[in-house]
Amino acid sequence: MNKKKNENTLFDVAELFKNFSDSTRIRILYCLIENERSVSEIASLLNMNQSAISHQLRLLKNSKLVKNRRDGKTIYYSLDDDHVYNIIYQGIEHINER
Repeated sequence: MNKKKNENTLFDVAELFKNFSDSTRIRILYCLIENERSVSEIASLLNMNQSAISHQLRLLKNSKLVKNRRDGKTIYYSLDDDHVYNIIYQGIEHINER
């Protein structure tokens, strides 16, 4: 990989990991590990208001960490792929090694 492409890749990795620096976003991602959920379900589980959850989901979606699907008027969110699941679980395993 040439130096410029390597620098761009590393910048993109840093941007990706910024999303994991917010505990609310981590909690949202963790809620989505087993099931897809609507904004209202996530808000209820995390005891937060729906607008705060929607804001965080928008950031996560823009970073390709979550995806959504519409069913009538309800939008359901899920992890974008297994990479997101693996990042979360590797982080948990690392913390639990202490």
